[in-house]
Amino acid sequence: MVQINVTVTFEGKSYLTNVIANPNTSEEEIYRVAFEQVQQQWKNYEQR
Repeated sequence: MVQINVTVTFEGKSYLTNVIANPNTSEEEIYRVAFEQVQQQWKNYEQR
């Protein structure tokens, strides 16, 4: 497993997040996971 830093644009802002993935995971899959993490963090934040 490797840690990958990914910058995601969400609602007009850039966010840096980390993804832990298998070394042979595709870039598309890593970006999808990163984007979902940012979405989930915003969803949790808005529910406060």
